[in-house]
Amino acid sequence: MAKGAIWELLGPHMKHTLSVLVEDEAGVLTRIAGLFARRGFNIESLAVGPAEQIGYSRITMVVPGDDRAIEQVTKQLYKLINVLKVQDITEVPCVERELMLMKVNATSANRAEIIELAQIFRARVVDVGEDSLTLEVVGDPGKMVAIVQVLNRFGLREVARTGKVSLIRESGVNTEYLKSLEAKV
Repeated sequence: MAKGAIWELLGPHMKHTLSVLVEDEAGVLTRIAGLFARRGFNIESLAVGPAEQIGYSRITMVVPGDDRAIEQVTKQLYKLINVLKVQDITEVPCVERELMLMKVNATSANRAEIIELAQIFRARVVDVGEDSLTLEVVGDPGKMVAIVQVLNRFGLREVARTGKVSLIRESGVNTEYLKSLEAKV
């Protein structure tokens, strides 16, 4: 099945990644969140930080919706003061990362196994408690889901995630496409 056909099947359940460049002014994020709330849109992931120029911020958000709904939200975003650029980068080759801190139950009997599993995901131990380990994980959102699934059996005490940040790949290389080719080999 072609990639475009898959997106059509997902319909309103598809998650779109929007990159929004804004002037760094008080209230911008509140106005954007209000816009989404008034239209009944949920923001599943939100990351905000300084952009490449002083006085600007980049907001990366993941929102569910079909193409038409996202197009409408994009038009509404452009009407807001301080919004400079809005890009739906869902189907564009991107570098995507997320940071997660997770506190896992760890006894003396299973601590070595947890550390070994964490190393597979290139996670770092950032705190050691008497009966827990705190791990730092950086990677794409799929990696976050995978490590949670693997370590869940030990018991997760706390999880804090930053939300996805994403930049378009200037090289144009689509790593998801390359991964699918590797899987066939």
